[in-house]
Amino acid sequence: MPNAAQRTESDSMGEVRIPQWAYWGAQTQRAMENFAVSSLRIPTAMIRSLALVKKHAARTNAELGLVEQRLADAIVQAADEMLDGKWDEHFPIDVFQTGSGTSWNMNANEVLANRANEILGQPRGTRAPVHPNDHVNRSQSSNDVIPTALHIADRMVADELLTAMQLLQQSLAAKADEFKDLVKLGRTHLQDAVPMTLGQEFSGYATQIEKNIQRVSNTLAHLEELALGGTAVGTGINCHPEFAERAITGIAAETGIAFRPADNRFEAIAARDAQVELMGALNVLATGIMKIGNDLRLLASGPRGALGEILLPSLQPGSSIMPGKVNPVIPEMMIQVAAYVMGKVVSVTSAGQNGPLELNMMHPLIAFETIDAMSVLAQTCRRSAERCIDGISADSERLAFWIEWSLALVTPLAIEIGYDRASELAYKAYREKRRIREVVLESGVLPQERVAELLDARGMI
Repeated sequence: MPNAAQRTESDSMGEVRIPQWAYWGAQTQRAMENFAVSSLRIPTAMIRSLALVKKHAARTNAELGLVEQRLADAIVQAADEMLDGKWDEHFPIDVFQTGSGTSWNMNANEVLANRANEILGQPRGTRAPVHPNDHVNRSQSSNDVIPTALHIADRMVADELLTAMQLLQQSLAAKADEFKDLVKLGRTHLQDAVPMTLGQEFSGYATQIEKNIQRVSNTLAHLEELALGGTAVGTGINCHPEFAERAITGIAAETGIAFRPADNRFEAIAARDAQVELMGALNVLATGIMKIGNDLRLLASGPRGALGEILLPSLQPGSSIMPGKVNPVIPEMMIQVAAYVMGKVVSVTSAGQNGPLELNMMHPLIAFETIDAMSVLAQTCRRSAERCIDGISADSERLAFWIEWSLALVTPLAIEIGYDRASELAYKAYREKRRIREVVLESGVLPQERVAELLDARGMI
């Protein structure tokens, strides 16, 4: 555990006291003291993406003769350790900070500089021979590094989300196949409608997720554009003309993702339209997850006092007072996550609008919200598939019961006896609390064989 010993470092504003164990430096310490407003910290994916940027920046700067090779090698080693998660506890700054994310960028610069100096035999806090600005941040600005790291992080987390979505889609598709022969009562407006199969119902859910996989996938190309090389406002001041292309090529090779220089670095620094687009796709996914979660609750409701057509896995006791009660806990989790993500969509939409002139000034919030939304949705898709969908079974007797009692069975009769006469029979069955089959046969409007044929639910699907 960190001890109470401290060291003194200085920056352009004077001296700062820093815990001796910490790899961060003066600017990080000031940010900690200035922005202590929440418990939210930099997402792990942003730490990893910053490490990637700094690693390939150091390699490129050495190739271009801008940073001494031995210093670049030490930075690369430190960045690899950062990629492995070795220094995660050294990123303590609140998400709510300066809008450019300068504090996160300097946090990474200071951690890597201090660790690189340690690798080169110098103590933490010396800022020599590796300097956080002169060497780790060479050819860069916070204004292009943070958007670059944000795109890398979002793009990599999107892969994790897509994998989880595919798992959920496959689980739903498997249930659609398993239930393909189980005829049930359809419902519109929460009222009885014509028959369908339980498999058809689940096929709708599977297709919802399948289409959402495509929607999220459609956002990836824009996330693969990187602002690196634009430096402060997009002009590339203080940046070697070959730096960005070389560094981005290295990032693409290491990740296996087709990252490329942004088509326009002014847009890439000033606008966060790629994240707004991403959140639009996540909003559709959240909407679908909420619909599916609510439907599962309805289909499993009761189980004796309501629909009770499917049985969800029994995962935990549902009540502290009612013995034997089991609640639809996974669908309820799905619904809450969907509402949570929808709130993040609004947050990022608002943040995307706050890019006055040459720089968006809500990068840290956008980073946190997009990464957190995808991470939570990914886990929700996995848990929903593994802890709920895969274990769903159908109550075939209940399905048949609701079909037989439904007045919607009268629908095919309208073709032969007319809408008005069919309505009269349906209302009579409803008023007398009888099955429609009995009332139709009693009326004598059609031969028994024809009634049996028309009221065969399996023939209506």
